[in-house]
Amino acid sequence: MVTKKINLGSEGLVVPIIGLGCMGMTGFEEGNMYGEADEQEAIATIHRSLELGGNFLDTADLYGPLKNEQLIAKAINGNRSKYIIATKFGWEIDDNNKVTWAINGKKEYVKTAVERSLKNLDTDYIDLYYMHRLDKNTPIEETIEAMSKLVKEGKVGYLGLSEVSSETIRRAHAVHPITAVQSEYSLFERTTEERGIQNTLKELGIGFVAYSPLGRGFLSGQIRTIDDLPENDFRRAIPRFQEAHFYKNLELVKAIEAMAEEKKVTASQLALAWIINKGIVPIPGTKRRKYLEQNIAATEIVLSEADMSKLESIVPLGTDTGDPYDEFSMGLID
Repeated sequence: MVTKKINLGSEGLVVPIIGLGCMGMTGFEEGNMYGEADEQEAIATIHRSLELGGNFLDTADLYGPLKNEQLIAKAINGNRSKYIIATKFGWEIDDNNKVTWAINGKKEYVKTAVERSLKNLDTDYIDLYYMHRLDKNTPIEETIEAMSKLVKEGKVGYLGLSEVSSETIRRAHAVHPITAVQSEYSLFERTTEERGIQNTLKELGIGFVAYSPLGRGFLSGQIRTIDDLPENDFRRAIPRFQEAHFYKNLELVKAIEAMAEEKKVTASQLALAWIINKGIVPIPGTKRRKYLEQNIAATEIVLSEADMSKLESIVPLGTDTGDPYDEFSMGLID
C-alpha cells in the first residue's frame, strides 16, 4: 500500500509520493503516442491505483484532445472526492475541438479552457491546474491573474506551471502562490538541475512533479532496438531515440540494470526510487495494471547516499542523452 504522502509545495496540497500519468491511456488525433489504447484496461489501472493509495492523476486537455479527461471522468465516476486530479491548459484548442498548436495564455482563454475541462472531467473543481507551456506573447502575470480568479471561485484548488524558467516562476509566484511546477526529469533528463530551477523551487516552497521519469520508456529496459517502438510511436522522431544517441543510451541503461539486479529490483523501479528519494513526485505514465503495481512498489525501495551517488555516476549531470522533443517542441520550453 502507498501510505506515504508528501506536501506538494507549501500551500496545503498533500499527494502520494508517486502519481499516475494518464496521457498514454488515450490516442491523439494523429495516432497514439505510446502504442494502442485500451479503455477498459486504462480504467482498471486507475481503479487499481486508488486501491494502492495512488490517487494522484495527471492529465491535460491536449491529450486526445479532450478524450483523456473524458476517460478519467468515466473512471472516477461516483468517487470524485477520493482522487486528486491535475490537468493542464495552454495548447490552444478551437471550437471544433482541434488543436491549433499555438500556446494561449490570454485571460479569456483561461476561462474557456477551465470550463471545458470541468465539463470533460464531469466535476465542479480541479485540484491542481497547470499552465501546460508558457505563452511567450502574453505576460505571465496576466495568465496567473486569470488563474487566481479560478481559485477564488472554487473551480481550482491550486495553481501550477509546466516547463518554465526560474524567472517565470518568480514572476508568477509574485501574483499568486504557485503550488507545483512540472517538468521532464529523470536520470536521462536533468536540465532543471543544471538551470537552477530546482533550487528556485526549494527557495520559494514550490513542489516539483517529474513527468517522463523513465526517460520516455528508455529506462524501463524494454527498448533494445529502435524497432521495439511501434511504427506510429512519436518517440521515433525525437533525438534521444535516434541512432546518434540510441546505442550510447542503451549502454547507460545496461549499467543501471546491473545495479538494479544487485538490489533485486527492476531498472524502472530504481530510476523511480532515485527521484522519490529527492523529495520529487514522479508521475510515470502507464495504461496497464501490471506496470502500475511495479511502479508503486518502487516507493518501498530504500536508497543510501552511496546508492544515489553510484546512480548519478552512471549518468553524470550534463550527460547528453539527446533532446526529449523535436525542434518545434524544444522551442516551446521556457
